[in-house]
Amino acid sequence: MYINKIQEICEKDNITITSLGKYVEIDRSTLGKYINGYLPIPLKHLNSLCNYFDISLDFVFSLSNNKKYKNYKKEIDKHLFSVRLKEFRKANKITQAKLSEVLQCSNSAISEYEHGKRLISTSHLYTICKKYNISADYLLGKIKVKGFQS
Repeated sequence: MYINKIQEICEKDNITITSLGKYVEIDRSTLGKYINGYLPIPLKHLNSLCNYFDISLDFVFSLSNNKKYKNYKKEIDKHLFSVRLKEFRKANKITQAKLSEVLQCSNSAISEYEHGKRLISTSHLYTICKKYNISADYLLGKIKVKGFQS
């Protein structure tokens, strides 16, 4: 899935899990489990990895061939994400119930995402972006433009 891009970059650049873990402040064992697909990678850790490699989440998710966007913010804006997720859902006439069905989660999880009470899981973000062809970087407030930039 999306972790394959991180694996490819590590192998290509001959980066060890130990050196990568020091930068993103994840212990070697846990990072190894993320990289090898034994544990789902939390979004904040995936974002740290993207920042380390200076690549966009859209590139990691294979939504765009662009490795990096112009005026790209490194941090996730949890408040802006909640606003953009709700705007996206309403613009596409998707109810919270329908989105929770697509993500196989509770309606309350969607509500918590939209009220900024909880950061979306990586797998839920990936599913939304792939299914509805929307930029993860845009939803997370890392870029200003809705579409995939060149």
